[in-house]
Amino acid sequence: MIYLYYTDKFQGYNFGPEHPLNPIRLALAYKLIEESGMLDSQTELIRPIPASEEDLHMVHTLEYIESVRLESPDLAFGLGSSDTPVFPGIFEASRIIAGGSIDAARSMLREDCSAFNLGGGLHHAFPTQAAGFCVFNDVALGICILKRKFCRILYLDIDGHHGDGVQQIFYEDPSVLTISIHESGQYLFPGTGFVDEVGAGPGLGFSVNIPMPMYAGDQDYLPAFEEIVPKFFEWFRPEVVVAQLGVDAHYSDPLTSLNVTLTGYTQMVRRIIELTDKYACGRLLALGGGGYNLEVVPVAWASVLHLMRHEPLQEYLPLYWAELFSNVVGREPLTLPDIEMKPGKETQKRITNELSQTLQNLKRIHSAIHPRIF
Repeated sequence: MIYLYYTDKFQGYNFGPEHPLNPIRLALAYKLIEESGMLDSQTELIRPIPASEEDLHMVHTLEYIESVRLESPDLAFGLGSSDTPVFPGIFEASRIIAGGSIDAARSMLREDCSAFNLGGGLHHAFPTQAAGFCVFNDVALGICILKRKFCRILYLDIDGHHGDGVQQIFYEDPSVLTISIHESGQYLFPGTGFVDEVGAGPGLGFSVNIPMPMYAGDQDYLPAFEEIVPKFFEWFRPEVVVAQLGVDAHYSDPLTSLNVTLTGYTQMVRRIIELTDKYACGRLLALGGGGYNLEVVPVAWASVLHLMRHEPLQEYLPLYWAELFSNVVGREPLTLPDIEMKPGKETQKRITNELSQTLQNLKRIHSAIHPRIF
């Protein structure tokens, strides 16, 4: 069974009309899933309820929770910045998104199942601070629930931005292996996620970062993923996998400088599912995340659910997509080509050299900590 978490109340997580995180993308993804006939005996829709204060306190301090509840700008807690402005209803909207990931994790404690929280994946939030559009770290909250049953949890983040909040929260925890493949912090927010960020104390060697060069595309991402990620699955032998499946590495995304196509994205997702099936009995908690092109995100996340159901991907967008999109967004969708973006010869040479050095350094550093990995 796959549990799909979605509610129209996710639309309340709205930073305003000029903000890049438009909640309409979640409604579009849900409607495309619904129209594709995937809400059936294999996939059950769950309407999440807000996380309780006790739940939030698993990760966040009481002072921070109270600051969000007051719904007033407080830059000491990261609230009121241009990235994460305060809006009426921010506390309730943030609790609902967190509640989805928490309940999904609890479902996985009760039974062998998978779950997909479309609104989840807010991986930049810290215990005492909002950051990067993220108020409560639903990812970390879900992992805290899973730790009640599972001793080895693998967190894999393919968002275009480094999963810094999740990494920091579990940086000294050897029961959680965090892997993030993202555009290098040399070029992109949050400016972290370098190969030498490997964990600390008991968690030394349990944080893995694959920073990708600017303009990296499928021809760079897929070999890098294959060279590193399966090795850590084999070494760590996770009992459950949590995957943040942001789509902002796509070449059309306005907030990153990467060139991944939907084909490359779905190939990575397919490999995550295959590795989860092989090592973790198929236990996958999938979460949304970044992605700021309204045409791309719904198609990507509908494809994720197809793959979780072990179904072939649709070769073409359904005929009703244009009407569905225009009814929700108020305009016709732009065309959705999925061509591989090929940089010029000199740019590709730079990408190849930078990535090769990155992977060599990553393997050298982690081999010194855990010699059996590579």
